[in-house]
Amino acid sequence: MGLEGAMDTRIGGWAYKGISGGQKRRVSICIELLTRPQLLFLDEPTSGLDSAASYHVMDRITRLARREGMTVVAAIHQPSSEVFQLFHGLCLLAYGRTVFFVAASMANEFFASNGFPCSPLRNPSDHYLRTINKDFDKDIEEDYQSNPRSTAEAIEILVKSYRSSVSSQQVTAQIEEIRGMHVNSPSLDLCVKGGALVKKRNPARFITQSLVLTRRSFVNMYRDLSYYWLRFAIYIALCLCVGTIFHDVGHSYERLNEHYGVTAFTIANTLSATPYLALISVIPGAIAYYLVGLQRSIDHFIYFALVLFMCMMLVEGLMMIVASIVPDFLMGIITGAGIQGVMMLNGGFFRLPNDLPKLVWRYPMYYIAFHKYANQGFYKNEFLAGGPPTINGDEILRETWQVEMGYSKWIDLVILFGMIILYRLMFLGIVTTVEKVKPMIKSLMVKATEKSKHSLNDDEGQLERLGGIQPGSQWVWQREDN
Repeated sequence: MGLEGAMDTRIGGWAYKGISGGQKRRVSICIELLTRPQLLFLDEPTSGLDSAASYHVMDRITRLARREGMTVVAAIHQPSSEVFQLFHGLCLLAYGRTVFFVAASMANEFFASNGFPCSPLRNPSDHYLRTINKDFDKDIEEDYQSNPRSTAEAIEILVKSYRSSVSSQQVTAQIEEIRGMHVNSPSLDLCVKGGALVKKRNPARFITQSLVLTRRSFVNMYRDLSYYWLRFAIYIALCLCVGTIFHDVGHSYERLNEHYGVTAFTIANTLSATPYLALISVIPGAIAYYLVGLQRSIDHFIYFALVLFMCMMLVEGLMMIVASIVPDFLMGIITGAGIQGVMMLNGGFFRLPNDLPKLVWRYPMYYIAFHKYANQGFYKNEFLAGGPPTINGDEILRETWQVEMGYSKWIDLVILFGMIILYRLMFLGIVTTVEKVKPMIKSLMVKATEKSKHSLNDDEGQLERLGGIQPGSQWVWQREDN
């Protein structure tokens, strides 16, 4: 793909320019080609490339398709005559209607036989698109001064001519034949190859996928400032504020009245995020912990950092669940913040557990909110430290803060860890379900649309059923718009 000059160069993003737009497009094509797919869709693969680069890229794809027996379907943006000649088949659309869907070599004869010949010196693709573009009707009338026609008339002539042609009937028959093969398939995991049904195979083992995704995700998080480094800086600043506000708060009674406060991807994201969240938990947490003057022993601080880490993992898991359900970014933030706000209000900090309304808020929301177990763990870690306290910590926790004292602080930590696993499994289940349900819904919608189109005797549904293309061929959709 002519990318030798960009070897060992970062792709780039919003914070780093990296390679050019044309090189990025070629890289994305290369990534798809690595798996050697039987069917490859390319959406404007030559956009951003000059005419020479466009030809070389498409020439290599053509040779690879021939060698691997691969079918390539591409939407091409303003192809040169050399690029156009590389394609075996041509599909021309005009405002949702099929104008031409046969071998590309027959297009010139088809247009000429209907009164729209292409000049030998003109790019064929330019001529075809100009003939069926209704945005500039006057131009086509000037082209055919001896017999002026509007673009709408030209489209109607070409559509009717194609619909009544032998080629159209052959395409329709071939589509129906292959559709019948799919209908009779006993499994959705089967596809057509050379007229025989073959089972799809995964390109790599599950463990390989997980390891590669973990490494890529880790590198992406390391390089992207918006992932964790910005959060790291914000948490340090926040903990400095908390630590200085409550600096050496002491042990006076006044302190008691202060009420402040798709499986491989999931595994990879969890593993790659763990070191960053741990870093955020330990360093900013230490700043706030020791500035405030909490228990000085290292084991108490380790427990404090562990609870903080569990909470961050839980928040990230919760937002992943929200993101998998709510597709809009802004709505996802609002939804996630709302859910967390409800949990915080019912965590036993802003209002004591016994004062919560029993229905819904105490049972079950109080026990669902992970803030309950985090608060209890923090309380027990601080007040049950041993030694001669001025006020008995066990009594304060039982009577004042209404903390459940039937189990140790380590049980609270275990509960938090279990909720982390539960949140990730929920995210995995939702994504897996969506992946299975979406194709079923789309299939039902396509069937309903096809039934409606058949009742109107319209052949537009041919474009949704491109199963008639044989492996080893290459087809282009020449798009009229833009």
